[in-house]
Amino acid sequence: MPRIIALALLVAALAGPSQADHLPLPMPQGPVVLTVTGDIAVTNAGDAAVFDMEMLQDLGSEVLRTSTPWTEGEQLFRGLPLHRLTERLGVTGKLLFAQAINDYTAEIPIEDAAPDRAMIAWEMNGAPIPLRGLGPLWMIYPFDQNSGFQSQVMFARSIWQLDRIEARQMAGTAP
Repeated sequence: MPRIIALALLVAALAGPSQADHLPLPMPQGPVVLTVTGDIAVTNAGDAAVFDMEMLQDLGSEVLRTSTPWTEGEQLFRGLPLHRLTERLGVTGKLLFAQAINDYTAEIPIEDAAPDRAMIAWEMNGAPIPLRGLGPLWMIYPFDQNSGFQSQVMFARSIWQLDRIEARQMAGTAP
């Protein structure tokens, strides 16, 4: 019996990504702050995945210390690494079209959803980012850690007041 259990654990470990990544999402209990659509495997509202702030925070958070072109000095951000969101939703698209509350859009290649790249921040310097202060969600990059992030292209991807993301296979008309 112990050999069977050990064999089952070994097979599960070698099987690849956890099936927990594709478990159904709960419905949000608070106001929806982010809607993800398009080429995703996991949804909770028709063809969309909708999140309240607590749901995003439950996916895990990290901190990022960096300066930005829009703030003075170094800031401490807390948020969800973009790769965790794309993994949780089973994103298969090659591009992410991020959209702000004011309909500003940014095209983000899926490569930015890798560790140590983009983060969806909800907190700056220990406080929630208010709507009038570039929040409640802000796509942020580690500008100080990599000079490659200090370009107009990367600044344009740093969308504040983020509220929608659409995963697509190819470029096209913005959402």
